[in-house]
Amino acid sequence: MIERNLAGTLKARAEQYPVVAVTGPRQSGKTTLCQAVFPDHAYASLEAEDVRRYAADDPRSFLAEHGRGAIFDEVQRAPGLLSYLQGVVDEDPTPGRFVLTGSQHFSLTEALSQSLAGRVGVLHLLPVAWDELTRFEEHPTDLLDVVWMGAYPRIHDRGIPADVWLRDYFSTYIQRDVRQVLQVADLEAFSTFVHLAAGRTGTEVNLSGLGADAGVRHNTARSWLSVLETSFLITRIPAWRRNLRKQQIKAPKLHFLDSGLVCLLLGIRTPEELRHHPLRGQIFESWVVAEVFKLRLNRGLNPGLFHFRDARGLEVDLVVDTGSRVILGEVKAGATVNQDFFRNLRRLDDLLHEEAGHREIVLRLVYGGEHHQNRHAIDVVPWRQITDLDWE
Repeated sequence: MIERNLAGTLKARAEQYPVVAVTGPRQSGKTTLCQAVFPDHAYASLEAEDVRRYAADDPRSFLAEHGRGAIFDEVQRAPGLLSYLQGVVDEDPTPGRFVLTGSQHFSLTEALSQSLAGRVGVLHLLPVAWDELTRFEEHPTDLLDVVWMGAYPRIHDRGIPADVWLRDYFSTYIQRDVRQVLQVADLEAFSTFVHLAAGRTGTEVNLSGLGADAGVRHNTARSWLSVLETSFLITRIPAWRRNLRKQQIKAPKLHFLDSGLVCLLLGIRTPEELRHHPLRGQIFESWVVAEVFKLRLNRGLNPGLFHFRDARGLEVDLVVDTGSRVILGEVKAGATVNQDFFRNLRRLDDLLHEEAGHREIVLRLVYGGEHHQNRHAIDVVPWRQITDLDWE
């Protein structure tokens, strides 16, 4: 297995807290990462019924058996264990003693906040970033292949056809996580909802419209989007508001975090079909957003991503506000740079210079081509260099 970018951040957190937790979607590589970073820790998977029952029925003995340190995998399966873990680490707060992993972000986060507040460092691991993908011995090199296959590591590590693996993955997600954990009653309706949501990746969220198309109420659509977000399948990036004089749109933008899964849900059967698909631009935009999202998470940062649109049609796909500077990013799937690509970046840059004062403004265009350029003080970045950039 390849080295993951989160490894260094994970080691650093383990030097600061007695407990570190790594959450993320299933099959993102959490267990492999933790075992690689902490090879001397004992390992216990709470997915196994006998181990889970031992931890639930006799948590004191279970923790005493692992008193020298351990990795507890899928710890959300035994949430009651965390209350007892609090007492153990309070008695001996040696940094890095316990490492927890979990796939359901919402349930694990709730349990951690109740039992281990102030004692745990929480990190998130998503499927591999582009620079991690290139570490596999066999990896796609063409943009369409990269986007169509997605980034779940098992596809690239085992050479499993992406559409086959992703179909099984989504089926397992619906049948297991949604049915057993998320308690969605109508699985067929939920599956339809997810397919419809995939068609809206890279667009602003319209809950009423999405709910109506799926045949569910507004509140159900809101709840189900939260299910997808807490399962790490999507993210919603909020609108950026910085006291600009023009009226701004406040709706968040929806992005799926794995482009391969989007292609599966949209019925895109090959990379060549993606080339001519009407949603190719939106899918590529979501791929770019996911790469920046991963880069920031891998460094232990809050995602901190936004988009911008005002009522007059001024729109910029990605805004990263670091406090001291603002990074404005436009995303274009085309391989040829067109002068029109720069229009909105320039307009928002002019507006911000009137109001941003001393803050640095960085302008970037990420596109589907191969050549790095600089035009009109705008950094034109080919897709394969996206992880080389500083997004902090």
